[in-house]
Amino acid sequence: MPPSTGPVPVTGRARRVLQDDARPSFFTSAIDGAPRWAVGALAALQGAALSLLVLAVPAVAVFVATSADPSNADVAWTRAVVVAANLWLLAHGVPVTVGGAAVSLVPLGLTVLAAFTCYASARRSGVATRSGAAAALAAYAALTVLVALVCGVDGGGVVRALLGAVVVGGAGLGAGLLRRPEAPTWTALVAPLRDRLPAAVVVGLRAGLLVAAALVAVAALVTATWVVAGRATVADVVRLLGLDAVGGTVLAVGELAYLPNLVVWALAWVAGPGFAVGAGTRFAPAEVVAGPLPAVPLLGVLPAPGMAGGLLLAAPAVLVVVGVLAGLTVHRRLAPVRARDVVVAVATTAATGGLLVTALQLAAAGAAGPARMAQVGASAWLVGLAVAGGAGLGALVTAVPTDRAVHAAVRERRDARRRGATSAAEDQDVSSDAERRSTRGPSAP
Repeated sequence: MPPSTGPVPVTGRARRVLQDDARPSFFTSAIDGAPRWAVGALAALQGAALSLLVLAVPAVAVFVATSADPSNADVAWTRAVVVAANLWLLAHGVPVTVGGAAVSLVPLGLTVLAAFTCYASARRSGVATRSGAAAALAAYAALTVLVALVCGVDGGGVVRALLGAVVVGGAGLGAGLLRRPEAPTWTALVAPLRDRLPAAVVVGLRAGLLVAAALVAVAALVTATWVVAGRATVADVVRLLGLDAVGGTVLAVGELAYLPNLVVWALAWVAGPGFAVGAGTRFAPAEVVAGPLPAVPLLGVLPAPGMAGGLLLAAPAVLVVVGVLAGLTVHRRLAPVRARDVVVAVATTAATGGLLVTALQLAAAGAAGPARMAQVGASAWLVGLAVAGGAGLGALVTAVPTDRAVHAAVRERRDARRRGATSAAEDQDVSSDAERRSTRGPSAP
């Protein structure tokens, strides 16, 4: 009997298959039919698990490598996992206790790692919808709080874990979701807010972001210079420590975790106020007041007492140079309607750059141990004010004198003053003539 060519009856339920579309549509999840919120939550959990594993696997490897040591006979391998979890929480701003001393100095390198794993997971497996993004952020925050509770963190630490998860996870997951094929562009996403703000404020925000990014780049160059200049000191510290392969690897990973902190401190050095590594110390272009430091090779690259004064006093001039670049950006992008628009843009530039640098300094400061090591980092608000003042001055002297609207307003005001002065002189002449006629009395017929 030949096969039937009629219509195939519908059974009421279609077979679900995996979808491998290069550019999925906006409402399509990674697994056809799965709720978008579930896909978003799984992507966030995957990102958190990746960053945790990056820390846990080396910790367990170090435990296995040192298990033959009699001092580690009574230590379970789960202790290594707990140490890795505490480091992961520290990257989210949760202080940890080491030897009875609180350590709150955030390893920004691990923070960047956690944000990057969230970014990679969201870009690969996330769904760029409101429900997917909200579920991803909620799942990441819930997992962070759970890890904090398992590690025995107190109530304040749990709140810090929640806030840190929102900041770190929100940045990483948000950036990853925006790279999805179905995601809207960043310009379209911020368009409702941008359209509500004056054009001068929008241009100032962009120029302020440029100020912060340029200063971070300059600080990275300064850090590289310090590393080259202090390589001999670093080599001496490593030689005195006498580390084996495992210990050297652990130390190298730890120093890489705090390398971004050193870059942020270098930014404070460039700004002028400088930073401290221990109470009573100061590393600034004007002076270097050093003190006893832990035997950590990374600290060997800090400026020596002789690296102060002289030409280094001109280091804060970099702020003005960066402000000039921002002023050129304002001049090129802003089409002012009134002369004060330029002033508003420059003020917004200075405020934005100062606030961003202040946030960086707050993130890179904290306690690295007991006693004098409880003070590490820079005075965030002092550095932020220095950046706002220097960059604002550079932007002001560049954007305002070269702006046509400012020139027109100045000319108009000058002309108005001249017209006013001429009118006042004419009125004075008329009043003088009238006064002379009145003193002479009536003229003879």
